[in-house]
Amino acid sequence: MNKLNEHIFLIGFMGVGKTSTSHKLSQKLGVKEIDTDAMIVEQEGRSISDIFDTDGEEYFRSVETGIIDKIKDMNPCIVSCGGGMAMREVNVNKMKEIGKIVLLTATPETIFEHVRYSTNRPLLNGNMNIPYIKKLMDAREPKYKAAADIVIETDGCTPEMVADKVIEKILKVLEI
Repeated sequence: MNKLNEHIFLIGFMGVGKTSTSHKLSQKLGVKEIDTDAMIVEQEGRSISDIFDTDGEEYFRSVETGIIDKIKDMNPCIVSCGGGMAMREVNVNKMKEIGKIVLLTATPETIFEHVRYSTNRPLLNGNMNIPYIKKLMDAREPKYKAAADIVIETDGCTPEMVADKVIEKILKVLEI
């Protein structure tokens, strides 16, 4: 299999493994992968932390929405979304128009292990601890679940195992 008929959007909390899973899916399916945060950094010419510090989260979120419009004009591919992409209903609606949304989930403890040494997570700066991560995850969970076409549990899985789970479930949904 090397062709998709629509995009596959990977959503979920920061550090859940969207980027590493995206790499594996891209290899296994033979299609391009896109990272929305990387696209934003390239487009803006500055880091996400700088965007947050200078222009604020609302500006960043509006740039995210514009990125989906750019993806719409691309051949179907794997899209690794920033952790907050699914928080705006407009983004979810745009993603659903052009693809399927796969929610990757993990426990707060797993997330903490993945992000604990990261310095490029503006929403966790000064709050790099499990209780804060859990609080933020709990606040986002309803929107993540409402957006998802497919939910994949990632705890205890390698990126390759997660990619295989996504492929197994997406084949049924996309009828490829």
